[in-house]
Amino acid sequence: MSIKILAVGKKHESWVADGIARYEQRLRKPYELSWQLVPHSSREGDAARSEESDRIIAKLDRNAFVVVLDERGRNVDSPALAKRLQTALEASRPIVVVIGGAYGVTEVLRQRADFVWSLSALVFPHQLVRLILAEQLYRAQEISAGRGYHHV
Repeated sequence: MSIKILAVGKKHESWVADGIARYEQRLRKPYELSWQLVPHSSREGDAARSEESDRIIAKLDRNAFVVVLDERGRNVDSPALAKRLQTALEASRPIVVVIGGAYGVTEVLRQRADFVWSLSALVFPHQLVRLILAEQLYRAQEISAGRGYHHV
C-alpha cells in the first residue's frame, strides 16, 4: 500500500521534481508515494471546478481515506497529521491526497473527504504545494516511527 496523490495539473517542473525525489527516496512503506496527474479542465470557474472534481471522484476507491488540500480546510500541526495518517494506515485504508485545480474542488468532493486540510492561510502555487506535501508526508513518517527528524 502506498499513499496516492491525485493532483490537477501538468507534470512536475524540474525544480519540484528534484525536491520531491529527495523526500521520496527517504520514504519507506507504507509511506511510499505514487502520483497521478489529472488534466486541467479547459473551462473556467465553477465549470472547471466541477469537471476536475468529477475526474478526481471517479479515481477514488470506496474504502480510501481521502485528504483534500483546501485553503478553507483545517490547519493542523505535523504530529496531528502523522496521527491521522497512521490511524488510516493501521485501519488498512489506502490514503489518497487530493490537490485540486486553480478553482478548487466541489462541495461534493469536500464532503467525500475524510479530512480537509489547509497547509496555511496563505495560498501557494500548485507546484510548491506538491513539494510541501512530499516533505510533510516524510515528516509524518518520521514522527510515526519516533525518529528525530521532527523537533518539538
